[in-house]
Amino acid sequence: MDIQRFCKPAILSAACFALLFSAGCTQNPVTGQSEFTGLMSPEQEKSIGASQHQEIIKQYGGVYIHPGIQAYVNEIGQKMAHHSERKDVTYRFTVLDSPVVNAFALPGGYIYITRGILSLANSEAELAAVLGHEIGHVAARHQASRYSQGVLTQLGATVLSTAIGIPAASQAIGLGSNLYLSSYSRGQETQSDQLGVRYLVAAGYDPMAMSDFLRAMNIEQAIEAKLDGKQERRASYLSSHPDIGQRVGEARVDALKVSVSSEPMRGETRYLSMIRNMSFGDSLAQGFEKGGVFYHPDLGFAFDIPASFNIDNKPQRIAVEGRDGSVMVLDIKKAEGLNRPEDYISDIWLKGEGRGQIERINVNGLQAATTSVQAMINNQPVDVRLIAIPWDNQDFVRMQILIPHGASGAAINDLKRLSYSFRRLSERDKESIRPYRIELIKAGAGD
Repeated sequence: MDIQRFCKPAILSAACFALLFSAGCTQNPVTGQSEFTGLMSPEQEKSIGASQHQEIIKQYGGVYIHPGIQAYVNEIGQKMAHHSERKDVTYRFTVLDSPVVNAFALPGGYIYITRGILSLANSEAELAAVLGHEIGHVAARHQASRYSQGVLTQLGATVLSTAIGIPAASQAIGLGSNLYLSSYSRGQETQSDQLGVRYLVAAGYDPMAMSDFLRAMNIEQAIEAKLDGKQERRASYLSSHPDIGQRVGEARVDALKVSVSSEPMRGETRYLSMIRNMSFGDSLAQGFEKGGVFYHPDLGFAFDIPASFNIDNKPQRIAVEGRDGSVMVLDIKKAEGLNRPEDYISDIWLKGEGRGQIERINVNGLQAATTSVQAMINNQPVDVRLIAIPWDNQDFVRMQILIPHGASGAAINDLKRLSYSFRRLSERDKESIRPYRIELIKAGAGD
């Protein structure tokens, strides 16, 4: 091995590497310690948050429209943010129209909370705990740290691969940066929990609300896992988040350490009154499952869901998934000037490359066309059934039914019944069918 040839570029790269690291160190606003965050400046944080705001709203089904909810969450968020260590940040709080239990922050103070979180929380103090946790990520500049460390890791991979002449080194080390950028570290999550407790106390809320909400989330995850027929998930090496059960205990210990007023606020009554009549599960605008049927009043259709299948409803598409890997994916695409479904399948969908026979079918009075093709998914052969249905003169409803080799006859029959159950909703149906909503019932003696 040519030691001199290897060492010169390696030493030069290491020197640049060290210079970049020292230049990128800034003081953490929360701890006062020096941390590597300088590759994302506060000005860049604001720019990134602003540029991604509309995309986040679109991805999560839009802003949730409900009397007073947005203003209420912003009120509690601003109350908590008042105690943040970063006074250079303008905090913005948005409730997203999604049933997914989630809350997160973008750089620059853009904080998002789903109505799924709101349906899980039981008090204003628990809502404040969630918002305080996300404010903590912003205050401690965790996003800047993740970004800067990720750039450093990628740079290190490039330097190493250049020095040793093996491009694969970049790919191998790249796994670390992807992990770092995909989620917060254990230390960052714990620090945000601690900051959330600090802000709760400063705002006059019960600090136990943090551990109470984490416990509720832990129970919810266990229930969802059982409903899906899966084992309860535990932390793995691909997860840099601490186990929620562990965070419950840590948050409780943090709460016990602080001194609080004689009667810290919980705010159950006000909170429950605010979320009354809020959508639960999928919403009217996104379509929803009820009684084994998927309804989409806004788009005007419905179809039956087999008992053994799960539905994954996203704004861009709907997927109905079987346990053996079979799946139906439904979306709506522009007709691109075509009227006949067989022309759409051959010219647009298959781009003239289809080899199978396209046949006309009738789906509940709707003229449609279908064909089957062979495909490879995850290196496994699957049969794909394509169905196109003209919709409102400008669009086509598309169904892609994936049937892996070895799928049971029962699963194939379920998918066939599903596809042929697709139907238009009448105007009366559109007006009368509504998703689940949260209602309050006061328990009496003996209830």
